[in-house]
Amino acid sequence: MNKVYGSAAEALDGILHDGMLIAAGGFGLCGIPELLLDAIKDSGVKDLTFASNNAGVDDFGIGILLQTRQVKKMISSYVGENAEFMRQYLSGELELEFNPQGTLAERMRAGGAGIPGFYTKTGVGTVIAEGKEHKDFNGETYILEEGLFADLSIVKAWKADTTGNAIFRKAARNFNPPAATCGRICVMEVEEIVEPGELDPDHIHLPGIYVHRLIQGEHEKRIEQRTTRPAA
Repeated sequence: MNKVYGSAAEALDGILHDGMLIAAGGFGLCGIPELLLDAIKDSGVKDLTFASNNAGVDDFGIGILLQTRQVKKMISSYVGENAEFMRQYLSGELELEFNPQGTLAERMRAGGAGIPGFYTKTGVGTVIAEGKEHKDFNGETYILEEGLFADLSIVKAWKADTTGNAIFRKAARNFNPPAATCGRICVMEVEEIVEPGELDPDHIHLPGIYVHRLIQGEHEKRIEQRTTRPAA
C-alpha cells in the first residue's frame, strides 16, 4: 500500500467533507501541519470542528481557516494570540469547547486507544464541569470526559519512512502523537521521507499503523514571540 502522496491536496483528496471533526497536532506554532491546513483552506470545506490545543495566529495555522469562516467550532485549551478567534467567539460566530490542556491530550489518547470515556479531577467545581457526570472515588469527586474520535487527523513530523513510522523533533512532538491516533484517517506531513529500515526502531514516536497518507514538503518555522535585547 503506497502511503506517499505528491502534495497536501492529493493526500486529502476524497477525505474532506463539510461538518467533519478534525484533530490537529501542534502547540502554538510548533509542529503544526501548515501544508495540510493550507490545502483544507483551498478545498473550501466548511462548518468544521477542530480539536487542537490552540488556533494558531491570525495569519498562520488554523487561524487562516477562521479568516475564511470555515471553522464552526473549536475544542481547545489555549485561545490567545489570535484576535480573529476572540472576535468571532465574543460575537457568537464561533462555538468554543474549553478543555484543560491535559484533559484534551488524554481525550485524544483515549480515542486512539478506543476508550470512550474517563474520569478526572481536573475541572471539578469550574465551568468545565457543567453538564458532565460527577462521580466520587475514595472521597474525591471526578468528572467524566469523553474520548475524542475524529473523522480526520492532520499532524506534522520531522522524519518518516514510507510506511509512516515517524519521528517528531524536540518540542514539535507535543500534541501530534495523540492527535494522530484518534482519527479515523490520519494524514501526516514531514520534512523528510526515508526508506523502511533507515530509522532506528527505538527512536520511533508514532508507528506507521496509525498513518494512512503522508507527504513531504518545505515548512516555515516561525517564532511566536521574538524577544531580543538591544545590541551592546
